[in-house]
Amino acid sequence: MARVSTHGREAHLLITTTDSDDEAGRLARGLVEARLAACVQIVGPVRSVFRWEGAVQVEPEYQLVVKTTRVAEVTDWIVEHHSYDVPEVIALPVVGGHETYLTWVADESSG
Repeated sequence: MARVSTHGREAHLLITTTDSDDEAGRLARGLVEARLAACVQIVGPVRSVFRWEGAVQVEPEYQLVVKTTRVAEVTDWIVEHHSYDVPEVIALPVVGGHETYLTWVADESSG
């Protein structure tokens, strides 16, 4: 399936996590207010299992799902505003979907 492009702007989902509902809300609101994202969904708490500094950790986190066309800018913004030393930022291309919704995502995250 071909990737969906709305007037040359490809939609992506970016995923990040944080350790508190308050920070998740602050990050989500900041991304939308800055017009870097059309929408951010906060999921959680989720349980994350990961290796950090040589030890396996199990921690509750909140996951943010960011809808945007601005991968580089969102990544930079999250790294700058996040409390983690190495925040997760993973970008997934949107390969299909409701064209009207994807147009809205492109319009709202156009800056």
